[in-house]
Order: sequence, then C-alpha cells, then structure tokens
Amino acid sequence: MQKVFVDTDVIIDFLIDRKPYSEQAAIILSLSEYKNIQVCVSTLTFANCYYILKKFSSHSKVIAKLSQLAEIVEIADVTKKAIFNSLKSDFKDFEDAIQNETAKTDSQIKVLITRNLKDYKNSDLVILTPELYLKSLPK
Repeated sequence: MQKVFVDTDVIIDFLIDRKPYSEQAAIILSLSEYKNIQVCVSTLTFANCYYILKKFSSHSKVIAKLSQLAEIVEIADVTKKAIFNSLKSDFKDFEDAIQNETAKTDSQIKVLITRNLKDYKNSDLVILTPELYLKSLPK
C-alpha cells in the first residue's frame, strides 16, 4: 500500500468543503479510509485545522470532525530534529518546512500532496497536487 503525506491545505479543503478543491481531497481521504492508500499527516496539521475550523464552527463540532479525521489517517509526530532541520532549510514558509521535514522522517513516504507547489520547490520528495496525484494512480 502506498503511503503519502498530505499537507494541511488539502485537509482543510475537505473539512470545510472548500470548492472546487474539496472533491479531490475527499477522494484521497476516501482512498485512505478504504485502505487503498495510507494518508499521513503531522500533529501540526491538527492544530492548524482546529485554528481554521474554529472560525466557522463550535469547539465540539470541530473536535468531532478532527476525531473522524484521526480515524482514517496516520498521525506523524513533529520531532525536535524536524524542527531543527526546518530552521536550517531553504523553505520560505516555516510551517511548510516543518510539514516537509516531518514527512521525510518516514522512509516509506515518497510523495507529499499539496496545492501549494511553489513553497515545496526545495523538497526532496515528489510534490503533487491532489489532481496530479489522482491522475497518477493506476486505473
């Protein structure tokens, strides 16, 4: 089973049904839910999602959504090493650097899925949009 790292922007697309991006995000998370792929996100993703979703909904509804998400994804810890590597990286966006370094801590992860390609141009991973990732899957 392929293991992929999914950036926070894609998760937020799904959780707040941000059109037109939410459909592809939903397909990726459905693939994870049905064990066709393994989606990994960082612990930082949960904090970021809570912060964004809380603007649109109540604490209890946000926690319920995040609890459902936690059931279908693997959650990677943000390590001290990932933080230090992020601080030394050439990434312009520190949060993206942390996501990238967290993804790299798992040798099974070769692909990072994000809509934010430009901020990941310095990554060693294969960086794909949700659309490109879904097109790359065998039919």
